[in-house]
Amino acid sequence: MLQQQIRFSQSTILDEAALGLPEDEKDCLYKAERILLGLGFSMDALDQSPHGLSGGYQLRVQLAKVLVSDPDCLLLDEPTNYLDILSMRFLESFLKEWKGEMILISHDLQFLDSVTNQMMSIHRRKIHKIRGKSDDLFQMIAEEEERHEQARVQIEKKKAHLQAYVDRFGAKASKATQAQSKQKALNKLPSLEKLKGLYNLDFAFHEVPFMGKKMLEASHLEFSFQPGSTLIEDFSLTIEKGDRIAIIGKNGYGKSTLLRLLLQDLKSESGTLNSSPNARIGYFGQTHIDRLDMKRRIEDEISSSNPHLNFSQVRAICGLMMFSGDLAKKPISVLSGGEKSRVLLGKILAQPCNLLFLDEPTHHLDIESIEALIDAIENFEGAVVIVTHSEWVLRRIPFNKLVVCHKQKQELFLDSYDEFLAKVGWQEEKPEKKKGDRPKQVQPPKPKTSKIEIAKYEEKIANLESQIAANNEKLAEISSSGRGDEIKALLAAIADDQKALDILYEKLGDLYA
Repeated sequence: MLQQQIRFSQSTILDEAALGLPEDEKDCLYKAERILLGLGFSMDALDQSPHGLSGGYQLRVQLAKVLVSDPDCLLLDEPTNYLDILSMRFLESFLKEWKGEMILISHDLQFLDSVTNQMMSIHRRKIHKIRGKSDDLFQMIAEEEERHEQARVQIEKKKAHLQAYVDRFGAKASKATQAQSKQKALNKLPSLEKLKGLYNLDFAFHEVPFMGKKMLEASHLEFSFQPGSTLIEDFSLTIEKGDRIAIIGKNGYGKSTLLRLLLQDLKSESGTLNSSPNARIGYFGQTHIDRLDMKRRIEDEISSSNPHLNFSQVRAICGLMMFSGDLAKKPISVLSGGEKSRVLLGKILAQPCNLLFLDEPTHHLDIESIEALIDAIENFEGAVVIVTHSEWVLRRIPFNKLVVCHKQKQELFLDSYDEFLAKVGWQEEKPEKKKGDRPKQVQPPKPKTSKIEIAKYEEKIANLESQIAANNEKLAEISSSGRGDEIKALLAAIADDQKALDILYEKLGDLYA
């Protein structure tokens, strides 16, 4: 299990990770070494002490100890937190080849879809589980809620009809027997609660119009934190209205530094940077979360970014960030990391802007909040520059420029992330060819699946679909009959058949693959 409480006992990173090796493999340090290198450690760093590492790299050592332990079952709680994009790709590849069982929690849907074959979600205080991907899970939940609402409406109509009869004829002697019968039928009908709307983030940035085209131009920027160790070298970039620019690369290669140079939060050693006087910047940075005033309340902190907003406008933004009512009065000091991220987003919403600089904005957000942020970015007419490690975000937002950060070098790629992977790819993932390496043997093609086997699955699918259709017709017929137990049984049968159908379709897809 990936422990969140971290305690180290060894003098080097490699020795600490090797503690996870099984007893009969304690001398197989190369296994721990391979995992550590995949998670972003350099060879030189393996002999360093783990005690001086940042929180993110300490978590990587913990993850390495778990991965080398060769357990039957892996339990991973947010394993991608603090990983850079290359480490995430390594972990994804590792878990896809994992032969044992695995349960993991993550807010990265692409990562989940890539490494799992079943999905579970906690929704309305119930656990929903399906064999399939995230789209299958969300579709199943939506269909369940639609069926629930259809049944609820039919039952309420029937109740109203029976109640009207009882109210009208209950006092008449000639109709008393019938009225009593209707009352008994009314009492037997189940009560289905109306589903309440769930409150999710839904927001838009406070956009200022920009009439020109060029918003910012950087030419030949150079920067280093230490003399003789250049981090940003000869970097040039033009940001135009409507641009979607992603800054990507390994941790420590200057992504956040580059963002701060463009913001002029850091001063470059050489080169020029000119921004339009009409550019209005909104900035979300992980370091800015630490700059929140811990003594302030949420509403006061959001108000501080735009003193022209009145109380109602500030409270409206608090509500959009899921701090409605008295929640807006909570002090910043008691908030979680995700809540502080939402406060920082709220400050950007309050601030008029047309050029957004976002440094890992999805790091502490849940799935619904990430989707809301992506939707707001897609609807934003200004320019957006994002530092991100999430391939889900890189594929969801239509980026037209990528800044790829290598060690002491930054490259501009004028296309989408998938085009970058197809045409260039990550240099760090390309294995070095060694002398004497033999070409890989071509594997013989898999034997074709027989048509008879496919036909069997297609027949089962057809039978199940017919059964589901018949049960749906039956449900429509008896929905106003008052037979509550039968209605519940039918709903359960339809749900079970649908799950079985999903499994059959998946198996059939595997046969065709």
